[in-house]
Amino acid sequence: MYISESSIKKILKDAGAVRISKEASSAFHEQLNRFAFEVASKAVKLTKHAKRKTVAESDIKLAFQ
Repeated sequence: MYISESSIKKILKDAGAVRISKEASSAFHEQLNRFAFEVASKAVKLTKHAKRKTVAESDIKLAFQ
């Protein structure tokens, strides 16, 4: 996976969680990684469409829209 389990727990704790079940952590981990991959894929497609090899900040911002 792309984002570590410890990073997932930190995000949930920073959001205010006091305790986190293993199932909740795993579900969030899976969904967040899937979302991150989808955004990255869109950004790469935008880069290729622009006939560039380097993913630019604008590609990332557009991919999030």
